[in-house]
Amino acid sequence: MSSEIQPPNNLSVNSLRIGIIAAKFNTVLVDSLLQRVLKCISQRGEPEKLTIERVPGSHEIPVALSLILNSGDYSCLIALGVVIKGATSHHNLVAESSGNAIQNLSVSFNVPIINGIVVADNIADAEERIIGKLDRGHEFAHAAIEMGNLHNKWTKI
Repeated sequence: MSSEIQPPNNLSVNSLRIGIIAAKFNTVLVDSLLQRVLKCISQRGEPEKLTIERVPGSHEIPVALSLILNSGDYSCLIALGVVIKGATSHHNLVAESSGNAIQNLSVSFNVPIINGIVVADNIADAEERIIGKLDRGHEFAHAAIEMGNLHNKWTKI
């Protein structure tokens, strides 16, 4: 796990259309991620559009992203989920297949998608990344703001 903390940017969200897809599985941790993302976004202004959709788990995130991307109405999307290792290696399948699908969608639709699916070996590691000193939700929001502004700069919407 990288402990590097990315520097924040000072960009505004006022012209952005942001969509957030958040998994319901591991609800407490995903809700914490979502609250941190929303707090960071609100500190940068008020987006032109902000949509939040919930899906059962991280494996369902790519389908929801695809549905939203087909609307053609977003500067950036954020995928939020928490996948924790259990008794089998199923978490690897979910993380890898979701990550690959998210990247493929982003490139295919030319819309930045921030992969905010936290993958951890145990709850303590997940908590450190979400509610601990690393605060990945804050980083996911900053990445979305930066990439959304880049998207708006280079596309005509």
